[in-house]
Amino acid sequence: MVIQMYLIGSFTSQEEVSVKRFSSTLREGNVTHHEYIQVGKGRDVGLNQISMFEAKIANGNGEQTLSRDIYRLGHRFDFFRMLSCYFTTVGFYFSTLVTVLTVYVFLYGRLYLVLSGLEQELSQEPAIRDNKPLQVALASQSFVQIGFLMALPMLMEIGLERGFRTALSEFILMQLQLAPVFFTFSLGTKTHYYGRTLLHGGAKYRPTGRGFVVFHAKFAENYRLYSRSHFVKGIEMMILLIVYQICGHTYRSTVAYVLITASLWFMVGTWLFAPFLFNPSGFEWQKIVDDWTDWNKWINNRGGIGVPSEKSWESWWEEEQEHLQYSGKRGIIAEILLALRFFIYQYGLVYHLHVTRKTKSFLVYGASWLVIVLILFVMKTVSVGRRKFSASYQLVFRLIKGLIFLTFVSILVILVTLAHMTIQDIIVCIFIFMPTGWGMLL
Repeated sequence: MVIQMYLIGSFTSQEEVSVKRFSSTLREGNVTHHEYIQVGKGRDVGLNQISMFEAKIANGNGEQTLSRDIYRLGHRFDFFRMLSCYFTTVGFYFSTLVTVLTVYVFLYGRLYLVLSGLEQELSQEPAIRDNKPLQVALASQSFVQIGFLMALPMLMEIGLERGFRTALSEFILMQLQLAPVFFTFSLGTKTHYYGRTLLHGGAKYRPTGRGFVVFHAKFAENYRLYSRSHFVKGIEMMILLIVYQICGHTYRSTVAYVLITASLWFMVGTWLFAPFLFNPSGFEWQKIVDDWTDWNKWINNRGGIGVPSEKSWESWWEEEQEHLQYSGKRGIIAEILLALRFFIYQYGLVYHLHVTRKTKSFLVYGASWLVIVLILFVMKTVSVGRRKFSASYQLVFRLIKGLIFLTFVSILVILVTLAHMTIQDIIVCIFIFMPTGWGMLL
């Protein structure tokens, strides 16, 4: 007995526990042992697979937002449970939607200030022009918009767990890996599909695939995935920023413009070019030529019964607008009201042309609509003529197109020489017609 106690006393703590377990087992006792293994599910994915997955989750959260379950939970939760519900389910997607809507309100508000002349009047006020605290606030605002404050919680969490030097090195590594580009692009995906589900419903399963992801995605595929969610919105923001600079460059400094719009230009560049930046061999010349050929074949192929969206632009367009067929009256009215912003933008911009700057008559706005209708009529006539007469009357059709081109050039020369139309006016006219045509399509 003494020898046994001596041997047990000389063991380490782990060995002591093992001897006690063995002794308990000899006395017909039970010793339980628990082990926990953390297992994670993962697979290699590319940008397109991630975007389709996030679109599926955003659609689901949109349906949850409209459900009675969230309504009842919101009425019966206390404050802290409500915070947990907000940050782990629908609240995150609602906050991303509000973030992007705030960008739109900011851009259109700035455009209203510059087109109405209010910004110029305010900039000439001595109390505002020499206001140093306001300039400091604008400078600090630009850093906040870049997202530095959004990164502080991440830095604090990693710093407390692994040290602040590791946190700083990981933050720099994330910037080199273009993490802000990816998450800004992901913001647009969540906002588009969550907002569309709130207006029209229509959540559905989106297959993401399990294939090998290190391959080059064609331009037509990227166009189908991101046209309505990123490309159209990015081009709209780009036009607004360019018009804001053109109409206010005479009285605004370049530094002020950069401080106000730097983060917005970053969002525009991300939404327009991130799919090509994260695409393997995205800038290889031969791949670009092949993508252009494939896109032309897809855009010119007519749709029909049984033609999938991967083969025809027409089938893809009908599939993209399918949610409007099952939408309610509220969703249709909201969609129409949102599309009216393009016509209000056109109304404000027409009076800033060098030709029409001296008059404020409503006839100028009516004349702009007359020009738009005339251009659409000519384009539709050429499109119909190409399908019906290009094969039988090829020479006559080419002569008609040549006459239309010469007429357009003649009108442009007359406006430049007699009405003193400038190159800036031509650029602004293009920026007027493009959003107005898109608003008519919507």
